[in-house]
Amino acid sequence: MGTMRVESARFGTLTARVSTGSWNRFDLQMAFYALALAVVGLLMAYTNSAGAPLEAGSVFTRGLMWLAIALVVFTVATAIDYRWLADFAWPLYALNLFLLALTLVIGTGLAGVSRWINIFGMQFQFSELAKVLMAIVLANYLAGRQGRLKSPVTIIGAALLAAPPLALVLIQPDLGTSLVFGAIVFGTLFLSGASLRWLLASAIVVASLLPVIWFFVLKDYQQQRLISFLNPSADPLGSGYQILQSEIAVGSGGLLGKGLTNGTLTQSDYLPVSSTDFVGATLGEELGFIGCVVVLLLFAALLWRVLLIGWRARDPFGLAFSGAVASMIVFQLLVNFGMVLGMMPITGIPLPFITHGGASLISIALGLGILQSIAMRQGKQMW
Repeated sequence: MGTMRVESARFGTLTARVSTGSWNRFDLQMAFYALALAVVGLLMAYTNSAGAPLEAGSVFTRGLMWLAIALVVFTVATAIDYRWLADFAWPLYALNLFLLALTLVIGTGLAGVSRWINIFGMQFQFSELAKVLMAIVLANYLAGRQGRLKSPVTIIGAALLAAPPLALVLIQPDLGTSLVFGAIVFGTLFLSGASLRWLLASAIVVASLLPVIWFFVLKDYQQQRLISFLNPSADPLGSGYQILQSEIAVGSGGLLGKGLTNGTLTQSDYLPVSSTDFVGATLGEELGFIGCVVVLLLFAALLWRVLLIGWRARDPFGLAFSGAVASMIVFQLLVNFGMVLGMMPITGIPLPFITHGGASLISIALGLGILQSIAMRQGKQMW
């Protein structure tokens, strides 16, 4: 894995000290959009707290706690010079593999699933953190291959780097997060300037392996989930139940929605996993079409700021990392909303900021904090 070609003085002695002037380049817009989306997530946690949002251990109070932790993670990541990450790329890669392997050994879950590790009474999913750690490793790898990005070897190297963590996540089994890994690799390569011809050739190779993955990798319930969206009415009380209820919830919200805590399906527990996988259906039922449009506009604005930081970066690491974060958010957004609307199969991919869960929020906070670190160390003030 190559090391970024930047001035050696940039790395210096490890210290979290940041020059005062660099805070003038803090991207307030990106921080505002992210915080606004996190507030929407808290509203969804509030409405999913079964009428007792302020009780200890409710979805809402846990959401407040995770948001507080995420803000700390964001602040620390912002303050630390992102260029030090190149020195720690290999240790971070090893840590990533260790945490994913540890999850397989001591992780908990239902029906043979090992996805969560209990930390001080709270469940944490290290596969979410693995997305950002993988983004750091990929960005550093591509930064060291400047001038060779058009080579197919670059794509093969990126795929080989992503393969071990992807396989460990797939074994859990967690198909959704595995797909996100693929999106991160593709997006990072594309935005860094890898050959589009070789990227398309790689996509064809992956597509040719789908029959093998279908018959020899996926579990029976995963196969059923993937095909149930084609005709959910064929099993309305089984595999198609979630999709049908989600479509009803979104449709009943109309233009303005039924109002917070007034959702018929959400409040009556007719909508399964309304605070996690199908939180988008809760959003549609209670805040309506207008609420969903506002959320999508916030995501669009956030993604613009993420990409702008990458385009303004003075080194290839910044561009590659912004591509990874943008790809992660876009893919999860499209798949989750597609899942809620019955246009895509159920894969358990969270809706960034809004799906209840500490691991997802903290991983995004870490990624955005690193992006802020990149923005603060560029030559011009962000507008």
